[in-house]
Amino acid sequence: MDLPVENHALLGDLETAALVGSDGSVDWLCLPRFDSPAACAALVGSPANGFWRVAPVGPAARAHRAYRADTLVLDTVWETPDGAVRITDFMPPRATRPCLVRRIEGVRGTVAVRGVLRLRFHQGRVVPWLRAVGPCTVAVAGPDAVWVRTEGHGRETLDAATGTSTLDATVTAGQNCTVTLVWAPSHLAEPPAEATVPAPTLLKETLAFWRRWTATCAYQGPWRPAVVRSLITWKALTYAPTGAVLSAPTTSLPYGPDGEHDGDGRSCRLDGFARALVTLLRCGLREEATRWLEWLLRTTAGDPGALQAVYGLAGERRLRQTEAPWLADGPAGYRVRFGDATAHRLRLDAYGEVLAALHTALLAGLPVPGLRSGRFAADLTRAVARAWPDAGPGIDARSGVLAWAALDRGARVSELLGRPDDAAHWADLREAIRRQVTSDGAGVPADLLMPGLGLLPSTHPRVRAALDAPQEAAPRVADTLLRAQGLAGTGRVPAAVAAFERVLAGRNDLGLLAERRDPRTGRRLGNAPSAASHLALVDTALALSAAQRLTADRSTMPESP
Repeated sequence: MDLPVENHALLGDLETAALVGSDGSVDWLCLPRFDSPAACAALVGSPANGFWRVAPVGPAARAHRAYRADTLVLDTVWETPDGAVRITDFMPPRATRPCLVRRIEGVRGTVAVRGVLRLRFHQGRVVPWLRAVGPCTVAVAGPDAVWVRTEGHGRETLDAATGTSTLDATVTAGQNCTVTLVWAPSHLAEPPAEATVPAPTLLKETLAFWRRWTATCAYQGPWRPAVVRSLITWKALTYAPTGAVLSAPTTSLPYGPDGEHDGDGRSCRLDGFARALVTLLRCGLREEATRWLEWLLRTTAGDPGALQAVYGLAGERRLRQTEAPWLADGPAGYRVRFGDATAHRLRLDAYGEVLAALHTALLAGLPVPGLRSGRFAADLTRAVARAWPDAGPGIDARSGVLAWAALDRGARVSELLGRPDDAAHWADLREAIRRQVTSDGAGVPADLLMPGLGLLPSTHPRVRAALDAPQEAAPRVADTLLRAQGLAGTGRVPAAVAAFERVLAGRNDLGLLAERRDPRTGRRLGNAPSAASHLALVDTALALSAAQRLTADRSTMPESP
């Protein structure tokens, strides 16, 4: 990979995503789902593992790019000595097949543009067969077929030996050339309907979809542009058929100097689920919150003692892990991993996330079938109580805090649903866990969770000490933003705003955040873009806006006589 992940833009259709580098190259594309094998895998390997670059010919071109307001449509304007050209990239929200459109438009002068499409199916490994079928080029390998159609001022040539398609287009002001890529199962002989729809129609529909959706955001504070961009990014990481939210569209991107990484982000982690649910509700995104909770309840149904911290997009529990040694030849030089072999391990923090989410949903009156029966919440709480004697000694700090939250929210749900006997049954164990986790030396992220859960007040010395403790080498962005919220909770609003602004300044040129960030260099590290990072940004903007309003209200209050 020539470009780090921080130089990439996100495109998506709510079922899969593409990452486009600032050099005009699609370096990551999984088809047809987020978690499908990659057809372009240069991001974690090298160009030999698949890419699709569209850019002006020659080294003197300079690019400026931006998303169109309130959308996920990307415009890149290339300036060359001979003129300027605009390349618009977007993925229409899924109708039937995944579709990626790249539209070249002349702005001024005359510009020669070249497009090179080198697909490598099955995680950047398999060279497809190429053939022409009517106005389309078809790339086929195994179960996958990609149909490519070019419209306008362009000439395509195929190199069957290397599985490469090359487009040459010379455009003047007002001229255009569009290339539409559509995936379909390889056994279908006819071109998919998406390949025949005019590009202007697809663009108009895509712009309208995103602008309708962003208009539902209720936040109107000083950071609205950043909040809207983060919510669009989060929405693009939702899987529309099920309502799931994946952690990130990428896998195995490193955050440490020796290639340490957080594994495959294309799964659904329960970390931070409850807090994220509250954030969506505060932004007025009730439909998204409801669908996500419905996914959670379907996914976690069954044996309450077998709750996982990680699931698949459709609720899959077995996430088979494989490695791709053929990608280690790239410049990254580290092991790329697909799937998650640790998904089945018992983690009590998952119970805290689910029960806290159920409590929030009941308070918000979300219309989720079966939510008010109380049986599921009681079964989960009993599972934590049974597991604690063995899991409690030596448990990690975060899991301990969320085990307490599981019993606390489980008891509250029981009280809300008229089951006070259940709540009383868990009171002693809840108190015992509280004593353990508040007396142990927990750790900074876990300590900062405590005020939001009601375990310790934000003014507690332990919380204040955590706020002033040094950060780790590559902290998660969500933990850094939790620190900013903690500063606001202790009345240090200017310091909180300054910390938040540093995170905003650390986004890439398109407002995107990775899972982690180096506080010394500002580099974005790990899988990206990160759903958790972006929703934490929204949550922090909400918290700081409220803190600023409270400070302003206090400053205008008349003094007591």
